[in-house]
Amino acid sequence: MTNESSSDTIKHLEFIQSVITRLNSTAFLVKGWAMTLAAGTVGLAASQDDLRICGAGIVPVASFWMLDAYYLRQERMYRRLYDNVRLNSESVERFSMDTSMYRTTTSFKEAAASPLLLLFYAASLATLLALTVIPLAT
Repeated sequence: MTNESSSDTIKHLEFIQSVITRLNSTAFLVKGWAMTLAAGTVGLAASQDDLRICGAGIVPVASFWMLDAYYLRQERMYRRLYDNVRLNSESVERFSMDTSMYRTTTSFKEAAASPLLLLFYAASLATLLALTVIPLAT
């Protein structure tokens, strides 16, 4: 490998890493907004003395889950691109940021069911759902 191609590879890896970092930061913000929304919904329900209001937070929190899963899937595709560039794969064009070749091997369902997202969002949704159903059962 020549010095120029090595320099190009390093620069390409830096480009990909910056995208991965941005995706990770955005996913962190999405989690923050989801937690704020869930807590705000519970707080509003408590202040109004009507827990059924918690039901209003279910769809937005589920939407944040899907958005977070989308960002996680994108991040995983860029990590695969990063690995292929790092290993000097011939299948990756120089300075390409195209991740379309990883779509079939990186599942949205697997991203949504990742342990961290499952724990975070399932717990939030279960809490909101339980608080919505409790007043209806009594």
